[in-house]
Amino acid sequence: MTTPPTALLRMIHAQADALDLVADQDVSAAAERLGAARRVIVVGTGTSQHAAELGALLLEQAGLDARWHSGAHAARWAAAPREGDVLLVITHTAETAYAVRARAAALALGVPVVSITGQDKGWPEAVETVTAEESETYTVSYTSALGVLARMAHHLGAPEGSPDQLRQTAEAVRAVCAAPGLEEVPVPTRILTLIGCGPWGVTAREGALKIREAARMLAEGFESDRFLHGAAVPLTAADGLLVLEPAADVDGLTAALGEAAAQESIPVTTLATDPGAPALPPVLAQIPLTVRLQLLAERFAVLRHQDPDVAIVGAWAESDLWATGLPDEAERAAAAKAAEAAVAAEAAVAGEAAVAAR
Repeated sequence: MTTPPTALLRMIHAQADALDLVADQDVSAAAERLGAARRVIVVGTGTSQHAAELGALLLEQAGLDARWHSGAHAARWAAAPREGDVLLVITHTAETAYAVRARAAALALGVPVVSITGQDKGWPEAVETVTAEESETYTVSYTSALGVLARMAHHLGAPEGSPDQLRQTAEAVRAVCAAPGLEEVPVPTRILTLIGCGPWGVTAREGALKIREAARMLAEGFESDRFLHGAAVPLTAADGLLVLEPAADVDGLTAALGEAAAQESIPVTTLATDPGAPALPPVLAQIPLTVRLQLLAERFAVLRHQDPDVAIVGAWAESDLWATGLPDEAERAAAAKAAEAAVAAEAAVAGEAAVAAR
């Protein structure tokens, strides 16, 4: 078997096996913590924000009052978590500045926290997914986090996220990796815009982010209705429009926007599920589609002679920028102590319940 030429491609192809592992992962304790909440606040930054958006949607399917915030909004602008809330923090590295601050603030208030991180990050309350990403264009950590969110939501009663559905999703990812069907998507002269309805709109933004990171080209993603309300105005024939799963839009707006763009001489390409592929529920359907967009980002990187594994360079890579918003060492130490105490207390209660049940 030929070794993939980039770390990004290796990580993309690792996602199906990672999802199979998530299908067998025990997430019940973390899910029960969420299920006991009056309100769940889901927090993430960048790619993890997109996971937070879809995670909130999954938890709503389970009947929870769930809402998402970006890390910075949660840490600096949103009202502080209240009694009865649970904070759900998504960060692969456990170093994302404002996610770390939001977690520390919640723990300081005695608010329960559930986290989704990569492996061996040292957060005792975390559901851990995969080892560290090998490319700066993150892929497998995102799809694994979505798998964990789906499993927790299913444990709490959501229709999506059963182990069998996760395995079916993994097979869909393998099929996409074997035949991504991206040859018809041209590299635009100026900017590529991706659109989709509902959860496909979140995937449009995640796909655009991967293209920007990997291929160093302009790309943007929109929910279809937002694209209509002003975002389409500057597009010309020098641009491209990528329409995601128009059949999912019950109002037909996504397809109509593609037709309007074509009338304006804007090149339009559609990505839709293969009619012969097994049907996946809406949020899980985002995973193989996201993988297709990751592969598109890698393809564009090759065509543009860019290194997709080194996304952040120059002044953008200055450590002070990335540390902005982090709590100080004393605050981080206090958060670590509070998290350990909370997990220990939960374990003690679970132990007492087990003894009482005998």
